[in-house]
Amino acid sequence: MAVLSELEPKQVFKFFEEICMIPHGSFNTKEISDYCVNFAKERNLEVIQDEADNVIIRKPGTEGYEDSETIILQGHLDMVCEKAAGSLHDFKKDGLELEIQDGYVTAKNTTLGGDDGIAVAMMLAVLDSEEIPHPPVEALFTSDEEVGMGGANALDMDCLTGKMLINIDSEEEGILTAGCAGGFRFDTSIPISYEKAEGEAFQIVIGGLTGGHSGCEIHKQRGNAHVLMGRLLNHLRGQMPFRLADIAGGSADNVIAMECRAKMVVSPEDKETCRNLICEMEEIWKAEFGGDEPELFMNVKEDKAEQAFTEQDTYRVISYITAMPNGVIGFERQIEGQVETSLNAGVIQTTDEAVSVSHLVRSSVESRKAELKERLYALAELIGAEGEARDEYPAWNYRKDSRLREIMAEVYQKLYGEKPQVMTIHAGLECGLFVGKKPELDCISFGPELLDVHSVNERMNIESVKRSYNYLLEVLKAAR
Repeated sequence: MAVLSELEPKQVFKFFEEICMIPHGSFNTKEISDYCVNFAKERNLEVIQDEADNVIIRKPGTEGYEDSETIILQGHLDMVCEKAAGSLHDFKKDGLELEIQDGYVTAKNTTLGGDDGIAVAMMLAVLDSEEIPHPPVEALFTSDEEVGMGGANALDMDCLTGKMLINIDSEEEGILTAGCAGGFRFDTSIPISYEKAEGEAFQIVIGGLTGGHSGCEIHKQRGNAHVLMGRLLNHLRGQMPFRLADIAGGSADNVIAMECRAKMVVSPEDKETCRNLICEMEEIWKAEFGGDEPELFMNVKEDKAEQAFTEQDTYRVISYITAMPNGVIGFERQIEGQVETSLNAGVIQTTDEAVSVSHLVRSSVESRKAELKERLYALAELIGAEGEARDEYPAWNYRKDSRLREIMAEVYQKLYGEKPQVMTIHAGLECGLFVGKKPELDCISFGPELLDVHSVNERMNIESVKRSYNYLLEVLKAAR
């Protein structure tokens, strides 16, 4: 029996549950893209699918709206794949195990993918209905948003005729987002060489951290496992000699890393001292975080290592992870409390040739974004590493005159008796890329309440989905 079958609006939750049964992590969107294509064909709707798995479905306006201006509805197909420690869930082949808890939809031990599955579900529900009044609709489903906005980058905007775009990818109800930060990915590759390991090997695991979205929650000062590991290893290095044999952690550069693992080789006489120092650091962190990271843990267990990094390469890797900038770099000067510039170290990996660190940089100020790029290049050069910036996308700047914003604000006030909050956000949205390609495009983003996205604690407010969908229908009705 479907878990969400009794929830309202029924069609929205029906489609959402169907989506959740299809694996659709980033870079694994072909199946869900084909699902959208088949949906359109079954309803005799015009559909376009490109090589990047983007899908556009067109539906004519209903009676009285045939000649109205086309509205583009947009959301992304991919989700962030995070799971709890010990979970056997395979995001490549398993559907999500949905649950309802205290008025929220969640997924057992995994991310929910409400970001942005709820947009896909709402759009399909609009396309499926024969009773909803609306202007001509172009429903745009993009791929790989969470890993560099690959679908939006690849999209041919000439395929779209609409000039007003509603992005359903915000996580706070009652807010109309009218601008966002720009950003880029930065990869640092630290070359390493190996020597025969001499001594005893330990594996250290730092885990249990809350994690979360590196744009929406970067200001909350949640622990980043990579930053903590750098601090720990640098502290140990000052107390005893050791060599690294491996270091890895994190799942995506837009997720605050919840876990990091490092393998180190120490001399037998330093074994007990090493364990004691690690335990001391755990207590220090728990005191520093207070109650903000209640599940933080450190595990230390004996391991095996036939080879380890050279002394110099161990030093370089630890130095980079310790010195790399991370978290909030600056706040907006005109908007109190809003982050202007930040970066997140999301993924660390070790191969036979190098240790790589992937960062996601965000800023609403182009010059500050450029400054961070220069700092990361300089740090990489300082320790003899290679740096590469990629997947850069522009900021989406606030538009002084916006017909779409006026319509959506008027409808909100009519429904709820108060004006919505109109704001810009620090997280990146695909609107920046769309407007960069098509400057005349008028965009607004909204969405229902989603909490702790990009983490295993992600949950979606059921009543908020109901209100937000009803709001969307009223906006379509008003957009003559």
